[in-house]
Amino acid sequence: MSNIIISPSILSSDFANLEKELKKLEQNGADWVHIDVMDGHFVPNLTIGAPVVKALKRVTKLPLDVHLMIDNPQKYIKDFALAGADYITFHYEAAKDNTDEVIELIKSYNIKAGISIKPKTSVKEIADLIKKVDMVLVMTVEPGFGGQKFMPDCADKINEIKQYSQSVLVEVDGGINEETAKYCKNLGADVLVAGYYIYSKADMKEAIASLR
Repeated sequence: MSNIIISPSILSSDFANLEKELKKLEQNGADWVHIDVMDGHFVPNLTIGAPVVKALKRVTKLPLDVHLMIDNPQKYIKDFALAGADYITFHYEAAKDNTDEVIELIKSYNIKAGISIKPKTSVKEIADLIKKVDMVLVMTVEPGFGGQKFMPDCADKINEIKQYSQSVLVEVDGGINEETAKYCKNLGADVLVAGYYIYSKADMKEAIASLR
């Protein structure tokens, strides 16, 4: 399936040379750049914020696929929108009763809106939201740490999501490699996020191509 979108996660890149890392992704066939934003509350780790996203926007033509793993996402949508995000995905579990508000806020900046669910969250919980967003991000590991083992039963949510909407993009994040990519594509995934797999290979171009 050649129309699959590959969105490498810069969480696995060399943070001292982010501009160089983005150029490398551009040259080696990446479609998007996945940016994991963690607040140390919703997930245990703490990563980058809007100022870094703004800096990245200046040095790449690739769409910025911003994944907010943060509490109260509505407070930060404006910052990431103005920083240059092309997609902003927030967690259903973090937004709680404010999901509609967050989706509308993202779209008010003419940005694509995504909603993400953790492994223990069922598709039924977001059923009424699927048609309101541009993308659903299925986590196939617990969010917050790289290098975890892929959970196939979570990937089975892809097909379920597509039953609610054929037009919504389904993105998969967690433990993606050549084998698990195949599994997800067969279920109908549109976007694959991979960090460790892409950055651990000697040939990045080959690694990205192997996921298609």
